[in-house]
Amino acid sequence: MSDLLERLRERGWRLTAQRRVVAEVLDGVHVHYTADEVHARATERLPEISRATVYNTLGELVSLGEVLEVSTDGRAKRYDPNAHHDHQHLVCSRCGTIRDVHLHGDPLSALPEPERYGFQVSEVTVTYRGLCPTCAATS
Repeated sequence: MSDLLERLRERGWRLTAQRRVVAEVLDGVHVHYTADEVHARATERLPEISRATVYNTLGELVSLGEVLEVSTDGRAKRYDPNAHHDHQHLVCSRCGTIRDVHLHGDPLSALPEPERYGFQVSEVTVTYRGLCPTCAATS
């Protein structure tokens, strides 16, 4: 059973066939699908699943804090099931591929106290941008 499915079971979330398929599609390392990509993959497993059901399920998973909604550079939102592990993102500025990266140490420590301007910082988001190997090879 996937990490996401296990977490949902532990929460007592009702796993209908449609919800289960969406969660299964999101299972894996470096998964950052758009809602349309989730729908396309879900229909391979459950042809009758509607686009609305996929969107609603993704919205519920985000509201539960089990999936992160990732927006980069005005592109379509992507959904990241790696919600319970601290990580940042590496984004290809050409094709939009997203990879999870794990920083060593506290990223907040890179922000000196005087540069915080009295803010009580509660969250740090670091996004690295560049070209993925495929796009770099075609440059």
